[in-house]
Amino acid sequence: MAGTILVGTRKGSFRVEKVAGRWKVQLIGHAGAGVNFVDRDPRTGTLWAALGHGHWGAKLSRSRDGGATWEDAPQITYPEGARHLVPPPPSELGPGEGEPALKAATLTKLWVIAFSPTGRILVGTIPGGLFTSDNGGDSFELNRGLWNHESRGGDLFSGPGTGKTFWFGTPAAEGEFAPGIHSVVVDPQNPARWLIAISTAGILETLDNGKTWRTRNVGLRNDYSPEPESEWAGHDPHCLVLCASQPNVLWQQNHFGIYVSTDGAASWRKLSQPGQHVHFGFPVAVDASDPKTAWFVPGKADMQRMAIDGALFVGRTRDGGQSFDILRSGLPQENAFDVIYRHALGNQGDLLAFGSTTGNLYLSENRGDHWQEAAHNLPPIYSVRVV
Repeated sequence: MAGTILVGTRKGSFRVEKVAGRWKVQLIGHAGAGVNFVDRDPRTGTLWAALGHGHWGAKLSRSRDGGATWEDAPQITYPEGARHLVPPPPSELGPGEGEPALKAATLTKLWVIAFSPTGRILVGTIPGGLFTSDNGGDSFELNRGLWNHESRGGDLFSGPGTGKTFWFGTPAAEGEFAPGIHSVVVDPQNPARWLIAISTAGILETLDNGKTWRTRNVGLRNDYSPEPESEWAGHDPHCLVLCASQPNVLWQQNHFGIYVSTDGAASWRKLSQPGQHVHFGFPVAVDASDPKTAWFVPGKADMQRMAIDGALFVGRTRDGGQSFDILRSGLPQENAFDVIYRHALGNQGDLLAFGSTTGNLYLSENRGDHWQEAAHNLPPIYSVRVV
């Protein structure tokens, strides 16, 4: 399946492959169902999809035969007694007022799936739970070390905890305004090390397979906060990626700009400023062998959230963020209203692909120098993975 593109959309899972010199699109499952994320476990070849049924809710689906058939996987549920603190939702005038409410945890969204070289499967959810499986996905368990972390009130299974949380909500799912884990990366050279990105709480890291966690927000800035550079300032990373060959180099596309870390997330350095073409956006991809090369698909910030000046382009750095190439060849340069979500940019080798909420899928076979439209009129695209 080398060079295969897996696409999760609002109405199904698709596979895109090159056949007789042309890229062909095929619906491979979940017709009519929302697919938040679809990917292939590189160790087993099993395809996994995180579904968001309008009626049935969040469900995991898997295929052991390359997408020919799918089955319901054992489902993720919060254990009895799991509770979390929910801050009041923000208003147009600023942060919400009042004390956090203590609520029973109910799965709202399966947001991302990650795979460890050990065979472990990790799933990030709303309301901010990380679930893991060590038996090929036959069962999943809530990571208690993260769920009970002091930053979100401590152990709420056994009591009221501290009553304080620094994990704020995201509008990424209907229902309660709760935090969500949208990025999970596992260090391929040290599988006991995982990093997660939370909307909104920033970055946390474990070095012991999830038993203990520490904050990794030094250098991040939240311009909406009265203490914009504090450890817990409602930091809002949109996507977090790690360079496979040099895992101490990480990139994030943050609500307030592009950041890179070269010391294993111990500190972050901001690379962009408002007014620059490459600044706000959702997705980021990094080259697996060259940590200084990364790609972004920028857009207008906040309520507008569309292509800049009606023209679609990709930003690429090849020098660690000192400069950015603006790549437009083959992309529409007028009347473009595409929005690219955080999981909708994928890469492997020289092949890159991204999809938009307008159902367009673009790909480049030469590292972004030139793009072609591989598909159009698809449902809104939520995720793109190159496997």
